[in-house]
This record gives sequence, C-alpha cells and structure tokens, in this order.
Amino acid sequence: MNLPVVPNVIAGGMSGTAGPDPLLVHNPATGEAIAQVAAATADEAEAAIQAADQAFRSWSEVSLGRRAAVLFKLRELLAGSADELAAIVSREQGKVISDAKGEVARGLEVVDFACGIPQLLKGEYSPQVASGVDVASWREPLGVTVGVTPFNFPVMVPLWMSPVAIATGNAFILKPSPLDPSASVKLAELWRRAGLPDGVFQVLHGGPDVVGRLLTHPLVKAVSFVGSTPVARQIHVTAVGAGKRVQALGGAKNHAIVLADSDAEFAADSVVAAAFGAAGQRCMALSVALVQESVADEFIARVVDKAKAMTVSVGTDPAVDMGPMVSARARDRAEEIIGAAAAAGAKVALDGRGSRPAGFERGFFTGPTVLDAVQPSMSAYTEEIFGPVLAVVRIKDLDEGIDLINANPYGNGTALFTASGAAARRFERRVQVGMIGINVPIPVPVGFHSFGGWKDSLIGDFHIYGPEGVAFYTQAKVATRRWPEPSQRPEASFNFGDRTT
Repeated sequence: MNLPVVPNVIAGGMSGTAGPDPLLVHNPATGEAIAQVAAATADEAEAAIQAADQAFRSWSEVSLGRRAAVLFKLRELLAGSADELAAIVSREQGKVISDAKGEVARGLEVVDFACGIPQLLKGEYSPQVASGVDVASWREPLGVTVGVTPFNFPVMVPLWMSPVAIATGNAFILKPSPLDPSASVKLAELWRRAGLPDGVFQVLHGGPDVVGRLLTHPLVKAVSFVGSTPVARQIHVTAVGAGKRVQALGGAKNHAIVLADSDAEFAADSVVAAAFGAAGQRCMALSVALVQESVADEFIARVVDKAKAMTVSVGTDPAVDMGPMVSARARDRAEEIIGAAAAAGAKVALDGRGSRPAGFERGFFTGPTVLDAVQPSMSAYTEEIFGPVLAVVRIKDLDEGIDLINANPYGNGTALFTASGAAARRFERRVQVGMIGINVPIPVPVGFHSFGGWKDSLIGDFHIYGPEGVAFYTQAKVATRRWPEPSQRPEASFNFGDRTT
C-alpha cells in the first residue's frame, strides 16, 4: 500500500513501519485512506520507555528558569503553527478549520499556565517549629509519565497533559488515537524545536498491546487518559493495579436546562453551537436540552431553523459550519440511535440521516438532528452518542431538570440558561456535575483552573491540567532540619513527641 507512514517518535528520531496489516488513517470527508500508522513494536515501546527514564534523570535537574524558557518557546512555535496544525486536524479528524484553530488556542492556555512553573512549584517553609528546628516542604516530579488521548481533540488534549508533566520535571510519552495521529508527530517536532532534550517528549502509536505495556511497565509512574468510561475504568484498574498514579476522564451526557425566563434567541444559538459543533464529537457537547414546557415549542422551532441553516461539508472549506464524523462506524451508530428513538416514540423534528454533501458522497457525514419528546428510557437519552444529535426533554421547572441531571450516571458538564440569579445559584449548589455553565454552553475551564467531571465522567481522584495537574504530576517531600552548634548538641530522647529526638 503506497501511503505515507505516520512514524513513532523515539529519543528524538522517527521510527517504525506500517507492517502487513496497518492501521489506516482516513479523510472523513472523502472516506479515502490517506496514511498508515507505524504501530510500535514491543522493542520500540521498550526503547521509548528506557529513553524517557534516562531523559527524566537529567531533565528533572534542569532549572525551573530553563524549563520555563522551553515552554515559552513552545508557546511561540504553537501559535506560529496554528494554521498548519488546524489543517492536519481537519484533514484527519474532520472538524472545520475554525474549530480546529480553537482547539489549538485552548491547548495554548495550558502552555501559558505551565510557563509559570517557577511560581507553581514554590515550596513552603516553617522556621523554628521547635528549638533550632526548621521544616521545608516541596514537590518533585514522578519520572516517566504517559498520556493516552482520544481522536476528537488530537492537539488540545495532549496539550492538557504534556506541558504540565514536562514543566514539573517529568518525561512524557504520548499514545494518540490511530484515527488522527499526525498532529502528535507535529507536536513532537515543536517540542524539539523549542529546545526540549530528546526523550522527554515521545510519541508511540498502536493499539491495546502498546497501551497495555505502558500501563504496566515498572518505569512508568503515572498515566493520564481521556476517552470513554468503559475504557477509563479498564485503564484505571490496570494501571493502579500496577502501582501507577492515574487520572482517567470518561464519557459524558451533558444536559442544558432552558428556563422560560432565558433569552430565547441566545439560548437557541448557544445550544445549536454546543450540540452540533465538531459534529457533536466533544466530551463537553450538549446532547440533551431540558426545556421548560411553556417555551418548548418556540425553543425547538428556533433550534430547528438554526440547525437547518447550517452548512455541512468538508471541514477545510471556510464557509462550512459542520464537517463529517470521524468514521463510518461512528456515523452509522449515531443514525441507528436516531432510528431507535423514532421507533420508541420520539418526534424527529429535524432528521440529519443520509446527509451526503455534493462532491463528498463517500464521506462520513450525518446532518444535525433534533429529537423532541425524548424519554429518559430511550437510548438517545441514556447513551453517549458522540454525534450531532440533540435530544429535547420537556420539563415543568428547574427542580425537575436538576433531578434528571443528578439521576444520570455521568457528571461531566452542564449548563443553565436563565435570567435569574436565584435559579443559577440553586442550580450551582444542587447539581451533581463537575463543570457548570451559567448562560455558557460549553463550560471548559481556562487553563489555570482544572478540568474534570464527577461520577462516571471521572474514574479516579485527579482532574486534568491547572493546579490539580501540578499535584498529579508531582509528589510531596518534607525535610525537618537542625544544624546544632557543637556546644549545643541535645541529649538523645526516647520520647516521640520530643522535637530534640
């Protein structure tokens, strides 16, 4: 097969061949295979881990100022490469160029945060806790860390992990999705050009065999994962069982409540953008709208009109609003769930099935779909569709909406559209979700906060990036010190509470 090969990046060099049964990368807009992936062999995975361990030993001793300088340079290079990265993402993942540029921008926020590493790693000091005794505490890096990232944000999610891991002194191995792997290789190039030593950032491609080796290798100390909840659970169990620190972000079924007092036009615009942007392939997409009954008909009509006006085609066309889904399998699954909802009694207010843009008939397209009268028992409500499908559930009031959200096993993101501060405060206090938007449809925190959900949306304890990211990639150390003068040496004491012991 005469296709370009997406290589592994090991110790600063490109490595690997596609093999006899390669993983193929497709252009979702055309359906054509455009590249093949060099899945790492066991020897290549071992070489990467050993290189990361060796690189960590020297990188962890590099001054904080020098680490910050590398990150500042990386930021400059990322900003200068935004168009190139966006084109890579659009070609392999399918999203429109403007959305791909937005993902680069959100990744840059975390780089900005990590540039402040000298401040973020300041320790604590308590003098004279006892006579002649001082105590200092600080945080140190873990060693070799791993990121396993999803297809939907091939630039942003690696940038949620690697800048914080590397700034805190660790080495980082990225295992990206084989569906759109080329952006990861470009990130490795930018890290190298920023002055990062070989081996500190590496890329390994492959499937479960490669992931399993990374999860269980004794030199790997921490694993970050973003993906579906079943896989997050499996990764958490495996890696924790092998003694690793794990942050595993799982799936979502994000709800928005639209109250009668909200700005109807603003709420409809927001829900359409959040439900159908990136073809709904975001872990923070709004897939359920809980709409107060008194305004439901008007709201649905607005949403349908706006969704109908969207242009669906190849993401590289600047006039397009929504591109294809990432694969034929993903498209077919979404359309099957739409059909099941209709058969179960939901009203298909807008049907996107069968969308085939002119010139791209073999692409993985499905159009925006709006389902009305959805019931919580339907698969369109219970399953994470990860496609451009909005399920509308009619509710009588805010409390009913909150109860529905809290009964859902996921707790990633949610939003409330209202003009009432009292309603907003009640919502914030009662809802069992990790990230909340008040008249903000996609409440992804800025880089100096932390991203993470509750319940089945987070397996483990740590959120990603921000302050919790620094804590995840470091461990605490405390020193209790005395420097006695020869004439003031204390006598030995067997009393544990005696600070002279």
